Amino acid sequence: MRANYDELITGLGRWSSGRGPLYLLLATRLRAMIDDGEIPPDTLLPPDRLLARGLAVGRGTVVAAYDLLQQEGKVVRRQGSGTRVCTAERTAALGPAAPVVNPLLLHLLDPPDGVILLTCTAPDEPPPALIEAYREAAARLARVRHDIGYHPAGHPVLREALASYYRARDVPTSADQILVTNGGQQALTLLAALLVAPGDTILTETPTYPGALESFRDAAALFRTAGDPDAFGAALADRPALAYLVPTGHNPTGAVMSPLTRRRLAALAVKHDVPLVDDEVPAELCFSGEPPPPLAHYASGQQLITVGSLSKLVWGGLRVGWIRAAPPLVSRLARLRALHDLGGEVLSQFAAARLLSQVGELRRDRVTLLRRRHDHLLAELGARLPTWSAEPAQGGQTVWARLPDGDADAFAQVALRHRVAVPPGRSFDPSGGHGDRLRLPFLFDEKTITESVTRLAAAWHDYDGARRPRALRGLIV
Repeated sequence: MRANYDELITGLGRWSSGRGPLYLLLATRLRAMIDDGEIPPDTLLPPDRLLARGLAVGRGTVVAAYDLLQQEGKVVRRQGSGTRVCTAERTAALGPAAPVVNPLLLHLLDPPDGVILLTCTAPDEPPPALIEAYREAAARLARVRHDIGYHPAGHPVLREALASYYRARDVPTSADQILVTNGGQQALTLLAALLVAPGDTILTETPTYPGALESFRDAAALFRTAGDPDAFGAALADRPALAYLVPTGHNPTGAVMSPLTRRRLAALAVKHDVPLVDDEVPAELCFSGEPPPPLAHYASGQQLITVGSLSKLVWGGLRVGWIRAAPPLVSRLARLRALHDLGGEVLSQFAAARLLSQVGELRRDRVTLLRRRHDHLLAELGARLPTWSAEPAQGGQTVWARLPDGDADAFAQVALRHRVAVPPGRSFDPSGGHGDRLRLPFLFDEKTITESVTRLAAAWHDYDGARRPRALRGLIV
């Protein structure tokens, strides 16, 4: 169904009468019309140039508004097919006011029963070292005096432990360069809130970590993507508001960036004065042993920002993360953090400080386990889904699998009916690409991995068979 141009212009009304960038005002009005049913699902919206001419604005305003609505899951934009309001099924699934559109986060908010969730990547049980660290932390807490417990930048004990951790990795660091957060996700959200204004451009790899994309979308950012380090480095010359990388144990590919590439990108970020966020949350899971130093090792400058946490190495329920950055930025972030929660819970910070002294042992045990499960996953995929392809990971917790044909979003729906939830590739790409990819974690025990692949193989059989011409189905053996 094609939108009636005149009715749409009339329905938009005084859309530009508010305060803020025009593209945000236009997106807000279109969103309201979609949510209220004034623009029905599956409606084809006017082309960018046509709507821009009717509204007497630049084409870029309409493009930015449409792109923002696509990031929110309100519309779908396809080259050659135009901009179309999402189908009724997807609109109903998200809800009219759903702030989270990424299926990975939706499964955290509302996990389905009886389904193996391959959508989240974190250890599924706390290790004994964490229990012992909390025992020691409780004893330490009992000795605390003259401390009200509010530390917006983080407790001094943990800030100094983190500074020591980076110094041991050949990155000179002082405690005033550390901000403690409630996990790596809050670190990204705080950075986006402080450094990104609505309509600013953020440079990311593609694919990349979807939790970061959600934080940047919440800041009303626009995206520019780069498919390889050369393209990423070239894009830094255009000075985006923020650049974001996962160079070690990359989520979702499991790749590890070379030292030469790290040095080059760090130097370019400093040269072009672009804040570059180095997401090291999965860095300690490098299969080769100790992880390479963060980007801040390769160049000095306030532009280089490091984010980390213990959620992947230890346990997701340990909500302790951090930002390493220049002291002025840490000070600004602490003031912003104080508005949210006045600082993190102290007992967990004491436990995290204890765990940081055991990083080498924790890494060895965790990586040994993950490598065994990684190899088991690849063996199961080769045996049960031989037409799929997946490059071995160099670290992290996931492999990036390619379907031989078909669409990963459609297959994910079939897989869900076989009681396994798998994240499709478009969740990792703000431009909507990688429609033939799936992210597969190797976190579970071997029995669960085998059962997961068995269910995926059954789903693939149903999906593949459903797409073949009826006359050929009987010929497939």
